[in-house]
Amino acid sequence: MSLQISATNPEHPALLLALPWDTPLEEWPEEYLVPLPRGISRHVVRYAHAGDEVIAVKELAERPALREYGLLRDLDRIGIPAVDPLAVVTGRTDRSGAPLEPVLITRHLRGSMPYRSMFETTMRPVTMHRLMDALAVLLVRLHLAGFAWGDCSLSNTLFRRDAGAYAAYLVDAETGELHPRLSPGQRDYDLDLARVNISGELLDLEASGALHPSVDPVEFGHEICTRYQGLWRELTRTSVYPAGKYHYIERRIRRLNDLGFDVAEMQIEHSSNGDTVTFVPKVVDAGHHQRQLLRLTGLDTEENQARRLLSDLESWMATQDDYAPHDPPPSSQLRSSGEDPHAARPEVLAHRWVRDVFRPTVRAVPPELRGTMDPAEIYHQLLEHRWYLSERAQHDIGLETAVKDYIENVLPRARATLEPAEPE
Repeated sequence: MSLQISATNPEHPALLLALPWDTPLEEWPEEYLVPLPRGISRHVVRYAHAGDEVIAVKELAERPALREYGLLRDLDRIGIPAVDPLAVVTGRTDRSGAPLEPVLITRHLRGSMPYRSMFETTMRPVTMHRLMDALAVLLVRLHLAGFAWGDCSLSNTLFRRDAGAYAAYLVDAETGELHPRLSPGQRDYDLDLARVNISGELLDLEASGALHPSVDPVEFGHEICTRYQGLWRELTRTSVYPAGKYHYIERRIRRLNDLGFDVAEMQIEHSSNGDTVTFVPKVVDAGHHQRQLLRLTGLDTEENQARRLLSDLESWMATQDDYAPHDPPPSSQLRSSGEDPHAARPEVLAHRWVRDVFRPTVRAVPPELRGTMDPAEIYHQLLEHRWYLSERAQHDIGLETAVKDYIENVLPRARATLEPAEPE
C-alpha cells in the first residue's frame, strides 16, 4: 500500500511529504523535531517542523487515528477549544517494506503547555486553582455540546494564558464520543474519570517530589468536581420569579454573560394562576465576549482577553467626539438608537480603535521580545502595566509611557522564560 495523506488543507500534504515517514516516530532524527514539553501518553508522540508550523505527530492504529481525526474536526465545527486536526498519514512502511503505524497530525497550539508540565514545576496552589477553574469550564463546554471525553487528565489538556487567567484546550479525543445530548449519568461518569485521572497524576508528581507540599492530590481531584458542578448548576438551573419581574430574567442572562456564556435558547412559562414565571436556559453557548469583540473589531481572541479588550474599547469610545453618550457599551448586543445623526456607529468606532490604538500599540513591542504571547495577550499585559504604573504615580501615565517602560524594564526579564510578564 502506498503512502496516503488525508488532510484538511490542500497545502499541508506538500509540507508533510518532507518528513521521514519511512522511519518509526520514536527514531526520528533531531533535525526534524521541536523540543517542547509533552504529557504522558500511551502512544509515541513527537513535535516536528512542517514548513513554518509546529505540528504534533502521534502514532496509533488506522481506525482510531481516523476516528480521532473526525472527532477533532467535529469539535472544531461546533467551536470547542481543542487542537486543530491537520492530517492522517496511512500506508507507512520502513525502508525494508515492513509496515509502520499510521499517524495523526495536529497543529501545535502556539503559546500552550500541557497541564502536567506546569504541575511539575512545584507551582503555587493559587495558580493550580486557576488552572482547575479553566479545566472545569472546558469540561462544562464539552458536556453542553454533547461530548463525553472519557479520558480527561493533566496530560490530555493544554493551557495557555488568557488575560491573567487560563484557557484550557482538549488535546486527545481518542476515547471521546459525541452525542446530541449527554445524560446526567454520562456526565457524572466522565467527571468521575477526570477526578480519578487528575488525582492519580498528582499522586505520581507527589511521589517524584514535584508537587507543592500543601497540595493534597485526592482533595484536588475532588475540587475539579466541585467547580464543575457549581458552574453547571448556574448554567442550567431553573429559576422561578414573581410575575411581572421580567428584569430578573435579564439579570440572570447578564450573570451568564459575565461567566462568558450566551443564552441561545430559553424556555419561559407562566404558572397556571399567573403569579410566577419559570425561566430555563435551554441552550447555552460559550464565548459571549469573544463573539462580541469579533463582531465589532474582527479580532479573534480568548474569552477573558475579549472581555478586557471590550472594556478598553468602551473607555476609548467615551473619549471620542462622535460617540453618542446614550449608545450602549460595545459588549452588549444592543445597537445605537440613532437619535444623534452625527454619532458614529459602534462598529465604526471599534474599527477606528483597532487601527489607531490596538495595532500601533502591539507593533511597538519588538517581535523578538514577545515570546509566546499573541497580540491580544500583549495588549492585555500592557494595560495591566499601565494600571500598575498609574497606581504607583497616582495619576494616569498613558499607554505610550506604559509601553515604553514595559519594553525597557519588564520584557527583558521575562524573555528567558518566554512567559507573559505580569505586574509585580
